[in-house]
Amino acid sequence: MASAQSLAWDSLLHSIRIRFPDLYRSWFEELDATLDVGEITVRVNDATRAAYLAEHCTQAFVRAAMEFTGHLVSVRFRGPDDGVIRASMPVNAAPPLTRARFNPDYTFEQFVVGATNRLAHAACTAVTTRLGTLYNPLFIHGRSGVGKTHLLQATCADVLRLDPSLTVAYMSCEEFINDFIRAIETGSLPQFREQARNTDVLVIDDIQFLATRESSQEELFHTFNALYQSRRQLILSADSPPSEIPTLEERLVSRFKWGLVAQIDPPNRETRQAILQKKARMRSCEIPEDVLDLIAQRVDGNVRLLEGTLIKLITEAQLAGRELTIETAQEFLPGTPPARRGPNVNDIVQFVSEYYDVKFAEIVGRKRTRTIAFPRQVAMYLARSLTPLSLEEIGAHFGGRDHSTVLHAERTVEALCKSDAAVKDAVAQLHSRLASGASSPT
Repeated sequence: MASAQSLAWDSLLHSIRIRFPDLYRSWFEELDATLDVGEITVRVNDATRAAYLAEHCTQAFVRAAMEFTGHLVSVRFRGPDDGVIRASMPVNAAPPLTRARFNPDYTFEQFVVGATNRLAHAACTAVTTRLGTLYNPLFIHGRSGVGKTHLLQATCADVLRLDPSLTVAYMSCEEFINDFIRAIETGSLPQFREQARNTDVLVIDDIQFLATRESSQEELFHTFNALYQSRRQLILSADSPPSEIPTLEERLVSRFKWGLVAQIDPPNRETRQAILQKKARMRSCEIPEDVLDLIAQRVDGNVRLLEGTLIKLITEAQLAGRELTIETAQEFLPGTPPARRGPNVNDIVQFVSEYYDVKFAEIVGRKRTRTIAFPRQVAMYLARSLTPLSLEEIGAHFGGRDHSTVLHAERTVEALCKSDAAVKDAVAQLHSRLASGASSPT
């Protein structure tokens, strides 16, 4: 009877034959393989065949193994002398560890500090002079568009300004995962690990995308330990605190909490106006204060939306050949009539949070318990009926959720209003008070 290993190896070869017919050779059936956890060792008795496998088939074997096992698996080819055969790397091959380029506008000087981001800003500026000792790791979290990436890149830029000899690696979580996969496929995993674990400052943005990536979490776990033990700085960001990232291993959650976890909330109206002033000056544009205040009223929470609205307004006025006044802004800006400002998403969330006795941060966070999920759906429903924002824009205010989630929330609340008198009365009361500009839902 065939062993489980031989059956698995036969299935793997079959997958390669089907998916990569141009690479497959009949002598593959003569290969001897050992399947261990996370690694396949293939022994080849002919040096020429071993070279062919290493040069042309490494990625094919890795991809087939990943599909078969559901995990990242490395593949090693051993020649007649039992030595590991590796593919020669092209001269212009990409480095094992991606270092994303910095946005020159993302500096501490261009970052507007307000009540909602003061702690995160202070922590980032502090670690630049006390790397690996003050807040290590430093974990910044907040919903999309509140300035996390700006702060991370500003920190990197300031570290290099203070000491250009330091090695700083800034990347998105997606780039870290892709680099890891590429290192496995190309046999350059040792080089990848050497670069990742010997950098002076490792900064990974949007770490929530590590969820469901078991092998990548394992790799980051060991990288974290190596950097932490050598007192090198780690800075991470996510759209929610470590404990609320789905399927993130508990050992990573606990390590992410070893240093400082700092939250960034959406900017208030005054901070939004200051941000707009800063963005306008960067473009050498003098915008009247009443125009900036109007934009700050109409667009709340997301700095990217603020900047996009400002750019659109400037462009519209220039194309029309008109001076940018409050009258021009009211004409070009979407939203409620200028006579009275309607509620924004922050207003709605605040009303709903007080009415249902749920924290503001929980409604815009990632938790999905019934006591939080339903008030969140009510807030989304009210945002759809009381603001001019699109499904995507509303989703961005609730932890970066997609348009389908907002649409589902709207339909759910509509259905409940028809079948449940208590829900109908509560939603009607909230809607009435918000539309009338009341200062409290109670």
